[in-house]
Amino acid sequence: MSENQPKTPPVATWRNTIHEIIFEADTKAGKAFDIVLMVSIFLSIIAVMLDSVEWFNSRYASSIYVVEWCFTIIFTIEYILRLISVRQPLRYTLSFFGIIDLLATVPTYLSLFLPQAQYLLVIRILRVLRIFRVLKLTHYLGEAQFLLQALQASRRKITVFLFAVVNLVVVVGALMYLIEGELHGFSSIPRSIYWAIVTITTVGYGDVAPQTPAGQTLASLLMILGYAIIAVPTGIVTNELALEARRQTVSTQCCPECSAEGHDTDAVHCKYCGGTL
Repeated sequence: MSENQPKTPPVATWRNTIHEIIFEADTKAGKAFDIVLMVSIFLSIIAVMLDSVEWFNSRYASSIYVVEWCFTIIFTIEYILRLISVRQPLRYTLSFFGIIDLLATVPTYLSLFLPQAQYLLVIRILRVLRIFRVLKLTHYLGEAQFLLQALQASRRKITVFLFAVVNLVVVVGALMYLIEGELHGFSSIPRSIYWAIVTITTVGYGDVAPQTPAGQTLASLLMILGYAIIAVPTGIVTNELALEARRQTVSTQCCPECSAEGHDTDAVHCKYCGGTL
């Protein structure tokens, strides 16, 4: 190496190495990190689930407490390393996965400052937030980018479809209110619309049901229509998935500048910020 050629600062090399291990999945170190992280995520979720079982908690409360703190420390260290390895920590912190990573650790620390008597229910709700750790698994699903792009491509069609469904349930709900009335449980148009939504989605709670022949006929038509309606959004998204699969393939490269993913396999620069991959 000539004297005039600039050398990479040691700090930058260290940060790049951490970034490749944590954010990339195409190296041995990155794959090993992914496996260890996924196992830790699954084990932490199992611990949270077992903690909610009364008989298990009464016998192993102290052990669960230690395990929870061990996982919290692990995820805290991982979160700090992620912030160190990216060149724009604030941008990563405010990103979707940055917020998810933060939510994986914050509830445990908050539980230290919240009273465990009066606000016990609030603490339980905060502890449930740890289940969001499982969303970090989407970092390692190779098809996640396809799903996102397919959903984005079909959002207008689905929006139009949902608008049509809303209009349908409002009309049917109003008709059922006129046909059945308060005598048969359809006490208002909003309650009748609720019945129409439950019926058209084939849920069928049965808390409200038509009693007259005209109402039962309308309900039967709505039930049959419900099966057809369920297939529409599935077909829209499936078609977009098929089209997206033909367009391009994406790599596991994660931009060191903006932490964006979903780049082409032959990309050299980030398509979002222009940074070097």
